[in-house]
Amino acid sequence: MRNVVLARVDDRLIHGEVVTAWTPTMRANKIIIVDDEVVKDKFNVRVVKALAPAGTKVIVYSVEKAAEKLMVPGVEGERIIVLTKTPTSFARLVEAGVPLKEVNLGGAGIRGERKPFINNVALSPEEVKSCDYMKRNGVRVYYQLVPEQGIIEIDEALEKAKAAFGI
Repeated sequence: MRNVVLARVDDRLIHGEVVTAWTPTMRANKIIIVDDEVVKDKFNVRVVKALAPAGTKVIVYSVEKAAEKLMVPGVEGERIIVLTKTPTSFARLVEAGVPLKEVNLGGAGIRGERKPFINNVALSPEEVKSCDYMKRNGVRVYYQLVPEQGIIEIDEALEKAKAAFGI
């Protein structure tokens, strides 16, 4: 598998926190965005590529293509941040056999069926199920907004969300 140094859910994808905090802290030189909708929108692809830190390559894949690309042997020196807008994309990668060890929940705003989950993360019932699926399959799912901030495990929030949504 490729050398994934951070797998992060952030519905803003590439923005200030990723550019100024996560990329330098993780010493990332590549960002892979995994999103079935963004990959279809040429303008949006150009925008996210333009927002990347200097010297950081950005590639946008569908979930299916990302699963394929992440499973090939890594390139020496490659340090990848994988970004998705929702935990559901990561759950689909895990389901496809990508051996992710952990997934970081960053920003996910309230919209649609999403309800407050933990700090500035809101999740829908499907996204709660995705977090639960990943945890049951050995993936550590945690909240951390920026590298300087402490990690918050989501176990308690997950159980509350499952009860609230009747899952």
